Amino acid sequence: MRFRTEAGCDPPSASHDRAGTVLIDFFYRLRAARVPVSLKEFLTLLEALEKGVIGPSVDDFYYLARAALVKDEAHYDRFDRAFGEYFSGIEQIEPEQLTIPEEWLRKLKELRLSPEEMAAIQAMGGLDKLLETLKKRLEEQKERHQGGNKWVGTAGTSPFGAYGYNPEGIRIGQHESRHRRAVKVWDQREFRNLDSDVELGTRNIKLALRRLRRFAREGAASELDLDGTIRETAKNAGWLDLQMRPERHNAVKVLLLLDVGGSMDDHVQLCEELFSACKSEFKHLEHYYFHNCLYESVWKDNSFRHRDRVSTVELMHKYGSDYKLIFVGDATMSPYEITEPGGSVEHWNEEPGMVWMQRILSVYPKAVWLNPEPEDRWPYRTSIGLMRQIMDGRMYPLTLDGLDRAMRYLSAQ
Repeated sequence: MRFRTEAGCDPPSASHDRAGTVLIDFFYRLRAARVPVSLKEFLTLLEALEKGVIGPSVDDFYYLARAALVKDEAHYDRFDRAFGEYFSGIEQIEPEQLTIPEEWLRKLKELRLSPEEMAAIQAMGGLDKLLETLKKRLEEQKERHQGGNKWVGTAGTSPFGAYGYNPEGIRIGQHESRHRRAVKVWDQREFRNLDSDVELGTRNIKLALRRLRRFAREGAASELDLDGTIRETAKNAGWLDLQMRPERHNAVKVLLLLDVGGSMDDHVQLCEELFSACKSEFKHLEHYYFHNCLYESVWKDNSFRHRDRVSTVELMHKYGSDYKLIFVGDATMSPYEITEPGGSVEHWNEEPGMVWMQRILSVYPKAVWLNPEPEDRWPYRTSIGLMRQIMDGRMYPLTLDGLDRAMRYLSAQ
């Protein structure tokens, strides 16, 4: 299998040897990333490539390699990271057709503006106006544009396109967010599940979570009751009478809702440490994902988030009000995502996000929001201010001190 890089294709005589070296190096990269891939699975991948199971596409190779090498979905995240790092910069030989012509959107340069120039660009006057104007531009535009302030294009100050700047805009065709001000995102994005097996560098997060404890003995009698055994043996004149009891667990029930994707990519490691600690400390832990703001549905697995969703109403009916609700997210988004119907960057939401937030908070009176963004930045983010208001001030920084304060609140009767 041959890949074309930005420098061009390898000579035919060298392509086979280089492909073998690339795949062997990739195999060792996966092992270094703690993906338990074996030699047998690697040979299966080579056999599939030899038989021409896929075409010369990096996307096809990704799915084939993942199917052949990864035995457990829990390792998808580690595989994705290793794949992305190792094959960075490799292109598809035959790019897929886009709804908007790719040649319009290809990045030739990135626009860099000073803070004063950014401040001089004015917003367009609301979400409805943005969507209406975008529809009109797409109907009128017949060719690619770059560097302007009106058409859908690149490296300009138009609200529509990629690799430019506008304080309110609709991002189209850009690889990732740069200013994180887009109101709508039209790129298909893959979010990854948080890895619950991350090794913590410190026990401090676990110690902070232990403030939220209420121990009880539940379930089958599986633990030796030493005091009871001694007591009953003495009553039986020395004949051994073993006594068992249920294991002692933290009986607190926690519902964890995790923001994933977009600006939260900056905080993956910290959130994974928190998630790992929560799984260790709370026996009764349920977790779901959302993006930016809570709407009518959430999901359990980011790999299937577009088709396997759980209704937020069903969520509130399934878990009782005795659960402690913990949101984890940076609350950094367009204010429209909170206040307006249709404000979501990914779908048309019939009701504003704030309505769904108020509904779930009415079911779970003990609720907090943990924010990984530094607290000194909060006053400069309108959306954070709105979310703090909805949470009635119960937003805490995702620091040891913030965790301590949040757990103290949740543990108070």
